[in-house]
Amino acid sequence: MTLDDVNRLDQADFVRRLGSIIEHSPWIADATWHERPFASVDALHAAMVGALASAPIDTQLAVIRAHPELAGKAAIRGEMTADSIDEQGSAGLTQCSPKEFARLSALNRGYNAKFGFPFIIAVKGLDRATIIERFAARLDNDRATEFNEALAQIARISRLRLAQLLQS
Repeated sequence: MTLDDVNRLDQADFVRRLGSIIEHSPWIADATWHERPFASVDALHAAMVGALASAPIDTQLAVIRAHPELAGKAAIRGEMTADSIDEQGSAGLTQCSPKEFARLSALNRGYNAKFGFPFIIAVKGLDRATIIERFAARLDNDRATEFNEALAQIARISRLRLAQLLQS
């Protein structure tokens, strides 16, 4: 699919094709459809991120909470989106040793208890050790910092997903 193809989609197809760019949040694609035509993939991405940024805090929190934990319950139950499965798999998170899995489980519990939402990181290009290291370091942040970091990571993830979807 190309950007020209995206610009020609009717609203229903646009939402169907781009609705998972930001995890379980097709409303973002729906909110950006009217901004077509997009001059570039970056412009499309900016519109999507802008829709999220302009949403009420409670809606932003719902988007953050829609993301799965790393090597967490959704992965075990097979409830992650195809994109999340691919992303976590590419970082080796589906091949954790028992020790790594236990560490990630403890980090997930601690992070959720402290912040009230899952840890989010764009895993592309990172290995398990680096992810675990960054996860542990971010537990020292305050909630506002992590909320903003979660949104920034969602923006990175969505840009990577758009690049994969579109020939740009």
